[in-house]
Amino acid sequence: MINDELITRINELSQKKKTVGLSADEKIEQEKLRQEYLQSFKKNMRHHIEGLKIVDDKGHDVTPDKLKKIQKEKGLHNR
Repeated sequence: MINDELITRINELSQKKKTVGLSADEKIEQEKLRQEYLQSFKKNMRHHIEGLKIVDDKGHDVTPDKLKKIQKEKGLHNR
């Protein structure tokens, strides 16, 4: 999960890398934190996109069928 502590630590390691460099353990920690951040970001983005309903200028639902299918499987938007 993305939280302030995770972002703060990622930023600390990034800054240290730019100034004095990282130890081997810190490099491993940095990579682990980056992967955790990316996985959480992707999960949150997917959740957000799956909740979208796309409507044209006339108010017609033009959500792609693939997305409608996912929403139906998850019980979103009464599909």
